[in-house]
Amino acid sequence: MSELLPEAGYLTAAPAATGHGLLEAARSATRHRLLLRFVAANMAGLALVGAAWARGFVDMMLAADTTGLTVTISGVFVAGLILAGHRAWRLSSELSALDAGWAPNDGWTANYLKETRGRDSGSRANTAHTHWLRVTAYIAPVRHVANSLVLLGLIGTVIGFIIALSGVEPDSVADVHAISPMVSTLLQGMAVALYTTLVGAGLNLWLSTNHHILAGGAAELAVRLSEMAEADAKSV
Repeated sequence: MSELLPEAGYLTAAPAATGHGLLEAARSATRHRLLLRFVAANMAGLALVGAAWARGFVDMMLAADTTGLTVTISGVFVAGLILAGHRAWRLSSELSALDAGWAPNDGWTANYLKETRGRDSGSRANTAHTHWLRVTAYIAPVRHVANSLVLLGLIGTVIGFIIALSGVEPDSVADVHAISPMVSTLLQGMAVALYTTLVGAGLNLWLSTNHHILAGGAAELAVRLSEMAEADAKSV
């Protein structure tokens, strides 16, 4: 049996059974699993960026992109990564609270149990669905930022082609002295198009991986809260 004590915000469980200590130890070991996955994924991403920087690729891209779109896309990514970190911390705190048997009175766990207590199975199912939508909406901005990175990359592609074509003058193609400036402008535009596309797609993949981690944590939280509510209903 599990019930919430609103005054203290603690979850009290039934007397320990055989193997309960091993179960608690296992839960304690995975208490911050979501944060560990988040940190590991982003450390891997930072390692790749560091390797690219060491080889001079980052400086080359920044120098070739005269529009500054690469820096803009990177700034949007950093904002999305900070947002993802905040979401990961909240989800990890809720899961850790469940493992530790403690639920803050203003947290999802306490609110969910209050909403489902004393209701029939149909009402509990509707509440579970509403809770899932609420948690999904909470992490959705991370996915939106990730998608915007691809769009910014495509905008950079279009701008790059515009720059490339703007330097082509059909009437001066036969002029040997005019070919060199046209080729220079063409290469500059192609560099903008390719680098912004590459940065947008690469950072989208990075942030989408973070969203996938958050979605897994949200699903785990929803399942565990549903199980807790059903156990609480059976104990009444």
